[in-house]
Amino acid sequence: MTILSTILPIFFVILLGWAFHRMGFIPQAFLGPGNRLVFYLAIPAMIFRSIAKATITTQFDIRVVLVTLMAVLIMFGLTWFAAGFIRAARTGQRGTFVQSAFHGNIGYIALAIAFYALGNEGLVRASIIAGFVMILQNLLAISILQYYSDNAAIKGKSSLALVKILGNPVILSSIAGILASLLGIPIPKVIDQTLEIIGGLALPMALLIIGASLTFDLVRSRIASVMSASIIKLIVLPGLGFLGFRFLGLSAQDYLPGLILLATPTATIAVVMAHEIDGDMDFAVATVSVSTLLSAITVSAWLKLSAML
Repeated sequence: MTILSTILPIFFVILLGWAFHRMGFIPQAFLGPGNRLVFYLAIPAMIFRSIAKATITTQFDIRVVLVTLMAVLIMFGLTWFAAGFIRAARTGQRGTFVQSAFHGNIGYIALAIAFYALGNEGLVRASIIAGFVMILQNLLAISILQYYSDNAAIKGKSSLALVKILGNPVILSSIAGILASLLGIPIPKVIDQTLEIIGGLALPMALLIIGASLTFDLVRSRIASVMSASIIKLIVLPGLGFLGFRFLGLSAQDYLPGLILLATPTATIAVVMAHEIDGDMDFAVATVSVSTLLSAITVSAWLKLSAML
């Protein structure tokens, strides 16, 4: 009951965002600026402050990081192999299928779940792991979309991955926070309180924007492939990580931040990347919507299973 009472309010806020968007309280014109506000300001402020004030040496476990990254890599390889059997009108659809199956919504949903389910310490641990995972996710997502692109110019544009990583504020704020913590750089009180106020916007606003961005109009025509990608993302991928964590004998307290990162639904940025790198944007939108809705059940189940063992 404790897990449900923690997880369900997160998804109720997402559904509230969807409902408010349908009623016109959150107009379409707000989603772009609102998303930029959260992604480039609120979430980086929250992450930097949380990590910078933490003791990294006691909250960083290289085993959790390595298992989390390995699960993403294995899932990427298996899904890439499976994509060869997908019947698609154009190869870009295969690239989007692969991306949707491993590219998780870390910045918005994973960090919210980690904070509300595990507290500030869980947020710190998840934020540290997130920096590594987001670098890998961006590299793999761009690589697979370029591989399946029909556009020769996009196929040869190797600088795309570097630009995406260097321009990602979540990755940069994680690195900055780690450095500040390791070097023992004090944060002046006025800056700390400013970051606290700005960071307070991050999670509720991110969840509302996620909800307002959901759409299910595109699901019906491609339900089989959308459900396949969603099942891989929500069950198979975290399942790989869970087996790895248990094999190493890690406690739930240590591995839950990594498991939460693996169990999150397909990232909304997957839609943008599919659009920019010649993928199937409609498929990405459908998978984000379906996997986000289903993740209320699957994330709760993973947390419950971890608590039982």
